[in-house]
Amino acid sequence: MTHEPNTFAESTLPLLLDEAEPVPLPAGKVPSYLLDHRKRLRARFMQGGADPMPDYELLELVLFRAIPRRDVKPLARRLMDRFGDFNRVLTAPIERLRSISGVGDAVVTELKLVEASAHRMARARIIQQNVVSSWDALLDYCHTTMAHRETEQFRVLYLDRKNVVIADEEQAKGTVDHVPVYPREVAKRALELNASALILVHNHPSGDPTPSQADIAMTDQINNACQALGLVLHDHLIIGKSQELSFRGDGYL
Repeated sequence: MTHEPNTFAESTLPLLLDEAEPVPLPAGKVPSYLLDHRKRLRARFMQGGADPMPDYELLELVLFRAIPRRDVKPLARRLMDRFGDFNRVLTAPIERLRSISGVGDAVVTELKLVEASAHRMARARIIQQNVVSSWDALLDYCHTTMAHRETEQFRVLYLDRKNVVIADEEQAKGTVDHVPVYPREVAKRALELNASALILVHNHPSGDPTPSQADIAMTDQINNACQALGLVLHDHLIIGKSQELSFRGDGYL
């Protein structure tokens, strides 16, 4: 590898930069040990991909763009210690990220840009696709967008008569163990979109996808509203940290 891609060039970094450590470096000069470390880390990523790299090194690569003249390893470690893994760092609420020493606007922007990119790529695999033939992609999308959230989120996928996903909408956000859902609004929105069927999705921040009695009661209410309007409720998925539960598959629906 004789040169580094322009994507990683220090000259392309954003003007708004964060400070990882309070000790200043000489103006206009980046220490050679930092440049060498960054060059080696980037080369390993380009040659071997992300899979063999530990989470904190992948996080360092993201932080390089936000903090070009500091050692970002201490900040990467702090973020990992606070949130647990790479995914949870990316999906952490902005206010919690800002509570970490060394995190400012540039770091938040880079982290949220990576998160948004992952969501958009996963979403592109299901929108305007037949949900039956792309079920694995649907599960991947749900886990990517919801599995590592710290609070509950409730989404609805609206389908047409051919079971093609025509809309994916967030209906509500909640707390760590509750999200308010209004069955009438879910059914009303289906009519507005001219949908024929829907799939409910929400996450359990605890990681355990076992449905609560409130989850079961809410699903029954939405199912009743759908039946009254000639709509089909295909499933309700609860997303845990590493697995999901299907109401249809587990006999709740």
